[in-house]
Amino acid sequence: MSTFKNIQGKNIRSYANNAPTATAGEMWYNRAEQKLKALGIVEAMTSGTPMINTRGQNGSAHNGTQNAALSVTGNNNGGGSNLVTNTSEEYNGSGWTSGGTYPISSFGSYGSGVQTAALFSGGRTGSPPFPVTNTSASYNGTSFGAEGNLSTARQSAGCFGATENTSIAAGGHNVPGNYTDTEEYNGSAWTTVPATFPSQDNLGAAGVQTAAIANANGGTGSFLFDGSAWTGGPSMNTARSSLNQAMMGLTQDAVVALGANPSANNAIESYDGTSWTTSTATLGTGRAQSASSGSNTAGVLFGGTTTAYVAVTEEYNKSTNTITAAAWASGGAYPINAGDITGAGTQTAAICQNGRQYPGPNGAINNTNTYDGSSWTAAPTTNSSLWNRASAKNGTQTAALAVGGTPGPSANSEEYNGSSWSEGPNYPQASQFFDQATGTQTAALASGGYGGPPGSAYLDTTCTYDGSNWTALSSPSNLLDSRFASTMTGTQTAAIMFNGVGGGTKVESWNGSAWSEQADMLTPRTAAGSAGTNTDAIVYGGEGPTNATEGWDGTAFSTRPNMGNSVYAHASCGTASAALATAGFGPSSTATEEFTGETTAINIVDITTS
Repeated sequence: MSTFKNIQGKNIRSYANNAPTATAGEMWYNRAEQKLKALGIVEAMTSGTPMINTRGQNGSAHNGTQNAALSVTGNNNGGGSNLVTNTSEEYNGSGWTSGGTYPISSFGSYGSGVQTAALFSGGRTGSPPFPVTNTSASYNGTSFGAEGNLSTARQSAGCFGATENTSIAAGGHNVPGNYTDTEEYNGSAWTTVPATFPSQDNLGAAGVQTAAIANANGGTGSFLFDGSAWTGGPSMNTARSSLNQAMMGLTQDAVVALGANPSANNAIESYDGTSWTTSTATLGTGRAQSASSGSNTAGVLFGGTTTAYVAVTEEYNKSTNTITAAAWASGGAYPINAGDITGAGTQTAAICQNGRQYPGPNGAINNTNTYDGSSWTAAPTTNSSLWNRASAKNGTQTAALAVGGTPGPSANSEEYNGSSWSEGPNYPQASQFFDQATGTQTAALASGGYGGPPGSAYLDTTCTYDGSNWTALSSPSNLLDSRFASTMTGTQTAAIMFNGVGGGTKVESWNGSAWSEQADMLTPRTAAGSAGTNTDAIVYGGEGPTNATEGWDGTAFSTRPNMGNSVYAHASCGTASAALATAGFGPSSTATEEFTGETTAINIVDITTS
């Protein structure tokens, strides 16, 4: 009788629980559950952070990766005037940030290469009748530079190539019809090669200069390229048109096609070098005229059109990991309508206090409540009823600090020990803050605010607290820009302050002795919330109100998933991957939202069920 060992040459290993390390296809016996286990392959699309701008028929650095993608130009209206753009956006796996400006506004351009070394060509420009261009430009990760023009002006061609200097463009469109020629780029000039391509445009293509595949626009056919000639390939399972740059893969025999028309379908299928296979995974948003970047196991799809152009981003993964996308989710309702509120702690152990009741009397309140990750519980009230206070944001439910506020402005500060609030030493200058403090009850930092009527006395002072006394620091510890209604996070010696009145996009970083200006935010705002450190933070909400969220990596900002509610003057605390937003002014002044960053877990499956 054949045994597993006879077939495989080894026994199935036995572990008390799951194998400490395993590879796809490996089995083991879990003694605790008395079951055979294995790592299962998961193929799935997960929601990514939306692009900054809606766009379709956009080009992409086609051989980039899931965590380093580039989108260039595109159509962002789809009707009437067909508004085109010359902007670009870069994706880092978490969100989008603005890139360099392309030499011309266009749509239907196409690209190859990677985020820091890409080539883009062709497209349609201007206004009706939208002349087709032969322009080519390269991107170095910062700016675009002119390259040799295409031999033939064209839009929506099939484009592929491992690098910007080994790019191929085939087919495409110009009035009155489609092209059948193929061009290749050698780093300085495009030349026509003797490879006739079936008359097609708006087609997807992937691969390298000597081994590529393209789809038949509007049908199920595909075409293979060997570096010198095109031949018919195996039929796809789904007829697709306007696939554009939504076919991704670094080799001819490892390609994934995502979505396309008719009716903005959401089908996904893969090519293994022999045939196409339909995936059990589907797009969350079926669409056409999208762009993509990555491989047949890890890629990203962005933009496109349904009935209108969209900013949707989705990530494709095929691995032994189950990936859950970053997102905001509703938490327990705050017990009272409150805005201009402040708080501290973590997502599962937070404290919020004071504010003003809205809608309602709109007067200052002294309520305090604690959060356990699911619900809020009333705690002893503060001694003073104030709003626009600041908190030592990294404090805890049993060691909190609140300072300043209005009516006043006030110099009041109070400490909480888990049972009651007690008066502490006054702040050096009567101030209203909003969210301009951070640190802990024994090592706090506060800066800015205002000490008089709005617009007349914005402050630049910086003060520290050691658990016993507040100390006003002298120059050069002042903020570079006096401001109010900003948001701060971090520690007493490494903090960061975002936006506010006096600097809607301005950012300053604190190193323990001085503030320094940082890169501007993507979205101007005041009265936002923040969480994290001075090198890894998120900023969310703000007056408008807005639900926009941005991530900060110590150097630059990129988009993050939007909040469920547009809100401002809310309490905020936590980390960049586990943040909390509480109450505030917006559609609901009792809403609590929780942010969870992207998580990855090994997909262990049962081989036996008993």
